Amino acid sequence: MIDIKYTPKNSKVVTTNGLNCTLLLLSESKRKNINANPKNNWLMETEIAVVMIPICKRTKKIFWLFLLLDMLLNDIMRVIYFTDTFLPKIDGITISIKNFSERLSQRGYEFLILCPEYGEGDFSEINPKIRIERFASGYLPTYPDIKVVLPNPLKISKLIEEFKPDLCHIHTAGLLGQYGINATEKYALPVAGTYHTLMSEQDTYVSLYRILKIDKLFMKINKFDKTLTLKNLLKFQKFENFNIQKKIILKLCNNLYERCDLIISPSHLLKNQLIEFGILRPITVVSNGMDLSRFTGNIREAPENPKILHVGRISYEKNCDVIINAFKQIKETFPGATLTIIGEGPALPSLKSQAESLNLKESIDFKGFVNNSELHTVYPQYDLFLTASTMETQGLVILEAIACGLPAVGVKSYAIPELIQEGKNGFNAEPFQSKELAELSIKVLKDKDLYRKFSENSLAISQDHELGKCVDKMDEVYQAMKAYKNKPKKNTLMNFFLS
Repeated sequence: MIDIKYTPKNSKVVTTNGLNCTLLLLSESKRKNINANPKNNWLMETEIAVVMIPICKRTKKIFWLFLLLDMLLNDIMRVIYFTDTFLPKIDGITISIKNFSERLSQRGYEFLILCPEYGEGDFSEINPKIRIERFASGYLPTYPDIKVVLPNPLKISKLIEEFKPDLCHIHTAGLLGQYGINATEKYALPVAGTYHTLMSEQDTYVSLYRILKIDKLFMKINKFDKTLTLKNLLKFQKFENFNIQKKIILKLCNNLYERCDLIISPSHLLKNQLIEFGILRPITVVSNGMDLSRFTGNIREAPENPKILHVGRISYEKNCDVIINAFKQIKETFPGATLTIIGEGPALPSLKSQAESLNLKESIDFKGFVNNSELHTVYPQYDLFLTASTMETQGLVILEAIACGLPAVGVKSYAIPELIQEGKNGFNAEPFQSKELAELSIKVLKDKDLYRKFSENSLAISQDHELGKCVDKMDEVYQAMKAYKNKPKKNTLMNFFLS
């Protein structure tokens, strides 16, 4: 057994209970760090702490418990986050950052989160161990919710030198992510990067027809000239978007992650996709997780008048227009069906116009933003979750929905089939195929036995993503990153100007 005692500084070996024991004296800094961990209350009042390990009578050898001592004696791990999106803005990335930093701070970790200024609603800490530093930023003209952080290398350098991080974790491939990767090379910090977002699928916001505001001009003309339809706009978009911009964005994004020591993927399917992209860095899978104490549900029965739900950012790449077209066909089989769309974003005006043109205005409820703290009470009010997004790296809203027992119908793209498992808790259509999306939704809703089976399986599938398990995995990843602590510095011209 390990016997904890308090002994004078000069003591080297003591005898207790008739056994020779080796003792270890803790330094002032290590003792403070251990004291900061609520699990180690036994050291709170001590002036000097000693760990004594008895000599085994049988083998006459000292059993040094290296792992336990490492856990007790290592300094608190300091982690610096770089992210181009954070609270008060709500999205999957901000929720993930908040969840992991809060849970890990309870284990003794300290965090410094570098993120954009938003103005109203900004705050400087989550708790005493999670500090937030914000950077002046503008916004993308085609999507004001996307912040463009202005470079401030002196501030980044000062923060790193003061905080002295053991590890850097980059959460986005935007400008702050780019500043972050350069800083890690300059200061030789171990760096992990989570591939939260497929930036190449957001190329629509740097497309010519949005920069020139042709989409907004179209919406104004459409009020007076009804011969112009959404198909006319989509034709122009397809003509303008010939994939060069998508390839450029993908190249820039992947270049950042190739400079990380480790890439974290929220799903196994995305990991496979990143390997197909040609990324050669080590990739590990850590789900963003879900607090299953909040998002809970029961096995559900098929409804007569189904209430269909979509939750998420209402942006163009989420393809909510496909959902509305599918709902039009679902209404033909279930006249009493309703569709609720929760969220805000730049695509909202065009979706409302689409609903009106399809005579669905009375059947579709655009609820706008609903705080995540309330969402766990919202999902159980609905019967089927629907998504047509082609860019989900995991899809937290899907996870929230199935954790509440909803069957789901989505598309065969990136990580969605990992949560909406074909024939188990739902179906997946080919991307952009509203007719197939509708047919699969009708198939789920018409078959009572199938619906009940899908609901039961949704609850089971969500259990694999329990937040506590995911925090344990991230803890393991962070500890393993210590192996990169002594890597060489890279003093490039870019690192000098951006960090």
